[in-house]
Amino acid sequence: MDHIDVVVVGAGVVGLATAREIALHGQSVLLIEKENSFGMGCSSRNSEVIHAGIYYPKDSLKAKLCLLGNRMLYSYAKERGVPFNNYGKLIVACNPSEQESLEHIWRRALENGVRGLERMTQSSLHLAEPELSALEGIYSGTTGIIDSHSYMLSLLGDFENAGGMISYRTTFEHAQMSNQSERFVLALKSRESSEEIFEISCDYLINSAGLGAVEVAKKMNGLLPQHVPEAYFVKGNYFSLSGKTPFRHLIYPVPEQAGLGVHLTLDLNGRAKFGPDVEYIDTVEEQAINYAVDPSRVGHFEKQIRQYWPGLPEESLTPDYSGIRPKIKMKGVVEVDFRIDTDQQHGVPGLINLFGIESPGLTASLAIAQEVLQGLKK
Repeated sequence: MDHIDVVVVGAGVVGLATAREIALHGQSVLLIEKENSFGMGCSSRNSEVIHAGIYYPKDSLKAKLCLLGNRMLYSYAKERGVPFNNYGKLIVACNPSEQESLEHIWRRALENGVRGLERMTQSSLHLAEPELSALEGIYSGTTGIIDSHSYMLSLLGDFENAGGMISYRTTFEHAQMSNQSERFVLALKSRESSEEIFEISCDYLINSAGLGAVEVAKKMNGLLPQHVPEAYFVKGNYFSLSGKTPFRHLIYPVPEQAGLGVHLTLDLNGRAKFGPDVEYIDTVEEQAINYAVDPSRVGHFEKQIRQYWPGLPEESLTPDYSGIRPKIKMKGVVEVDFRIDTDQQHGVPGLINLFGIESPGLTASLAIAQEVLQGLKK
């Protein structure tokens, strides 16, 4: 049986960053991915925003890793020539009922140590964005946009240059701990070899399967069920703007339940898109997800957008794409933070499960990778 130091399941942005970090520290790493290429799930269906770390509870993993990841990601992009734009973001209160919420956001951002913040009055907002209608706001100077595909391609190059191996069209069937050697024995299925199942052993197993992380964890013999969360999915739809946008910054309303509201983001060419909204879906099976955007949702989008942009032209929104947030519950309670579960949580040496890695997972990816590496060393 072939043996390798570390197996990482899932070649999304976090799996790539994690595999790269471990390979750069001298261990042999196999990265397995069930799709035909990397980043085909959550990593290719998001806003591509570099977040600042504003919204997350103090001392949470999201706050800690987003702040660190923000600095690391900008530095990495500059060093490697990954396209990005530090547009900056305006979080706005459009009516008096939202001003108290904006104050809470401000205090939380300061508690988290977010850099580049500024309070904005109605007049200063108008000077910055004449088409914007808002009573007050917060400017975030460290928010931007990154070309996520180019970023993942760069991570993959680093990983392979460090000796890492990636196997596409390979599914994780099950794993068990070998009683004799304290190694994991993995059964993998290759679609390259007529659905052949083969076995390998490894010392460390990292579950970074994104939407499929809970299902992967259920296939690990020796991991007790109480350490596996319940998965549920939330769909976020996006609409694009036809024609030129008048905005130069990303525009975010005060957050809503389960999401950050229907916000305006700009791509690297300056084109505007809006979303995501919040749509609860019934399935937790990846293959059953319908990613099509329902055109009838446009009315909801227009209503939300006109709260901060009354001048949105009629019939200017076009259905674009959607993504899925991999939400989790533990014992029926919704988990709002990342979970990076090591043997300290579940008692299985060498196993690390990454659950609930939704936004700001892209921003935090390099910092998450460091956190996983530290978990391997403990």
